[in-house]
Amino acid sequence: MEIDLSRGSIERVPTNPKDTALYLGGLGTNAKLLWDRVPPEAEPFSPDNLLIFSTGLLGGTPATGANRTIVSTFSPQTLLMAYSMMGGFFAPELKYAGYDKVIIRGNSPELVYLWINDDKVEIRDASHLQGKGALEAAEMIRRELKEPKAQVCAIGLAGENRVYYASIEHSRSSASRGGIGAVMGAKKLKAVAVRGKKDINVARPEEFMTLCNEVLNYIQHRAKNPIKGVPPILAGIGSPQEMAIHDEEWHTTSFAWGNARHRRKGFWTKETAEVWKKTQEKAVERLISCYNCPMKCGAVVSYPALGISKYMMKCYSKLTYVMGAMADDLDFGFRIAGLAQEYGVDGYTAPQVMAFAVELYEDGILTDQDLPGFPSGNEERFFWLLEKIVRREGIGDILANGTYWAARQIGKGAEAYDRNTIKKHEQIPIKLGMLNPIYFLMYSTGEKMNITQIEGQMPQVPFATREEREEFVKDWIQVPDEKFKEFFLNWELRGENAFPHYPPPETACDLVEWQETMHYIDDILGICAGLSSFPIKPPYHIHNLPKFISAATGMDFDKDRLWNTARRIRNLLRAVNARRGLRRSDEKPPEDHWKKRFPDLEKKLLDTYYRFKGWNSEGIPTKETLDGLDLAYVAEDLLKRGILSEDETAAAEEAAEEAKQN
Repeated sequence: MEIDLSRGSIERVPTNPKDTALYLGGLGTNAKLLWDRVPPEAEPFSPDNLLIFSTGLLGGTPATGANRTIVSTFSPQTLLMAYSMMGGFFAPELKYAGYDKVIIRGNSPELVYLWINDDKVEIRDASHLQGKGALEAAEMIRRELKEPKAQVCAIGLAGENRVYYASIEHSRSSASRGGIGAVMGAKKLKAVAVRGKKDINVARPEEFMTLCNEVLNYIQHRAKNPIKGVPPILAGIGSPQEMAIHDEEWHTTSFAWGNARHRRKGFWTKETAEVWKKTQEKAVERLISCYNCPMKCGAVVSYPALGISKYMMKCYSKLTYVMGAMADDLDFGFRIAGLAQEYGVDGYTAPQVMAFAVELYEDGILTDQDLPGFPSGNEERFFWLLEKIVRREGIGDILANGTYWAARQIGKGAEAYDRNTIKKHEQIPIKLGMLNPIYFLMYSTGEKMNITQIEGQMPQVPFATREEREEFVKDWIQVPDEKFKEFFLNWELRGENAFPHYPPPETACDLVEWQETMHYIDDILGICAGLSSFPIKPPYHIHNLPKFISAATGMDFDKDRLWNTARRIRNLLRAVNARRGLRRSDEKPPEDHWKKRFPDLEKKLLDTYYRFKGWNSEGIPTKETLDGLDLAYVAEDLLKRGILSEDETAAAEEAAEEAKQN
């Protein structure tokens, strides 16, 4: 379905079967639409920019956890393609209404919301919702429509005011990275509500249900058999079980506090653990899951004192504000996260921006004149800054643009405090010892620009003994190739095979390719990463996912075709961003991300990765690579624009021919 908010038009357009065969759905077809329809010079807040709400190929089917909404646009923060996956119930409901996507273009002159009720689609006045919180607005819309089962995505005050890291909130999940809520606000679209009552058909239902039952059986098996030798959040499956797990020693000792500058040593004690456990048990009313999923990765959190009777929380967001404020009180995290969700800001970026402002103030770069009435306590400062940011008041108008842009607007040395951005986008706050080649490549080169949507599939550190490793690989059926088992068996914590010189660059590229490929597949199919690309030994993997596609669609898919499809989409996204200016100089982690760095090795890693991918020295896919992935139209455009050169293409083809002869 296509909506033009400038004209107020609504059009139902059939899904293109040729695009489905090449890109499947979700992120894949979203990227194709953005390539085809949005000029590379278009600004994110321009009417020419698209905002796409998409189901995945398997969305709404009986496949466990096939409930992700993939929201795509161009980011005001990075100026590159932004895409964020959101759980909950929205995507299946959209599928039951009869739609694969809602493609929104143009900017409305007044605040509106969309109401999709099967075949009846309306653009409705939302002036009465202006300034309302995201969750509050969703509830008001359901009451107004007299449809309590309507699924609603909405923005809060931050989105309305185009805060560069504004989120789109949906009940128990959110699409928050890259500022896509700000694009929704620029389009003056307060919310999208959907109710669907149609059926979904699959090509071979009996075969499909057999596969679904196999996944459910495996989930039950893993519930009784967690992975040994890894941190608690990696032992099971599902998204990191932060709402159920109380032991935060790993996070609070390994991750950075403040603006990715500080580490808390000796903070986590038995006394701290007990206090935090009681705080969490008091705050969490019950654990909850997304559509058609037995994993309870989220929670209903109750904080009526804030004027928010209940809100939903999952994953790492209970800690981001606590760590950003250098606070000792988990209760503070629950309180401010609920308010921030109602305002609609990204739970990774917002606390880092606040910590950035506090550090600038403490070091005299920002003064009382810049922050009149600034409180003395860190927790109070964070609440104060949140209010200023979402309203774009005073210093909040600058901080609303994120640390990269704010540092350059403030000047006076503030650029040195931009400590944790990659491609102008804040990362998870972490500060480690020695550079890790695998994570260096994932951080530097990922289009997602968010490590939690790139990593997964294998333990982050080797097991201590050979016996433990041999036991681990016995039932490791998820690997795409036996060479990954060999790597794990020979991966030693100390000695000649220690990081950073192990694994060798070629092996590091293999490992990165596997991890990111599985994330791309999930984002194409609409499957939760917590059941596939993120956990160790997940129920979905490269060997059974092609069977799901074949049984659902009737298309003949095997491992090689699916892997190649993911490569096609990976290269298309890279080309989309290259056309908007992404180059090698942008592909680097923060300077102090690791305490010990190796510039020569990092250059070699990037060179090797680019060759491995079939990209040139600037990280742009070559014509040969694009042609081989049915992306000749992309190569032609890049050549016309001078982003790829004819000389470079000829040299690459000559080298490839020489390699064949040898």
